[in-house]
Amino acid sequence: MQIIHYLSQNYIQIIDIILVTVIVVLLFLWLRGTMAPRIFAGLLFVYVVAKVVSIFHLTLLSGILGQIIQAGVILLVIIFQPEIRKFLFIIGNRKFFKWFTKSNKEEDIEEDIDAIVSACKRMSVAQTGSLIIIAGKNPLNEIIATGEQIDALVSRELLENIFFKNSPLHDGAVVIIKHRIAAARCILPVSKSDFLPTDIGLRHRSAVGITAETDAIAVVVSEQTGQISISIQGNLQQNISPTVLKQMLLGKI
Repeated sequence: MQIIHYLSQNYIQIIDIILVTVIVVLLFLWLRGTMAPRIFAGLLFVYVVAKVVSIFHLTLLSGILGQIIQAGVILLVIIFQPEIRKFLFIIGNRKFFKWFTKSNKEEDIEEDIDAIVSACKRMSVAQTGSLIIIAGKNPLNEIIATGEQIDALVSRELLENIFFKNSPLHDGAVVIIKHRIAAARCILPVSKSDFLPTDIGLRHRSAVGITAETDAIAVVVSEQTGQISISIQGNLQQNISPTVLKQMLLGKI
């Protein structure tokens, strides 16, 4: 009964704590893989030290730390300017409100798959080598850091331009995360499995390597034969048609 009475008397404070907790968790998930957590930890340390100093009435040190904390908001705006700008862009995007509906999310996935399949079909005919990684739930921050960050919508035209033979980005892999081409020219772990065919190249071994270590999906177009292959959970399926590729992606993404 005492717990119920306490909750009824302090429900506003409880809601406040829950909202703050949710915001902190969302910020952590959004900024995970960046320098932000370390910076926040540093600021938190300064705040704790300032509280301890104030308890012992160290006037000079307390004044210095107080000035640092007051300037913290301005420093955060300067340091996280790219992230803040990206956040405001997302809020202003018309697709922001589509995140709350399942049907629109499925439409976005189908659009991505259509773009990937169409690009692979055209690159297969032209025998343009390519390696496309579609991220799952496992983070690929370390992989993205090895390449050139792009952050663009998934489109057939962009994928073809990236893997064009004279493009400076055509070597390595393209990584797609949450309906965005996150980076190109990424370096992947190479599988050394003895069970793989001996005639496959580095692209195929890289596709198997990344899918064996993560839940990502890898799509490969061979530069020598033009054949389309897909790797899921470390298993490589070669020489599939664009139709089969689309069906497999729809079943896995």
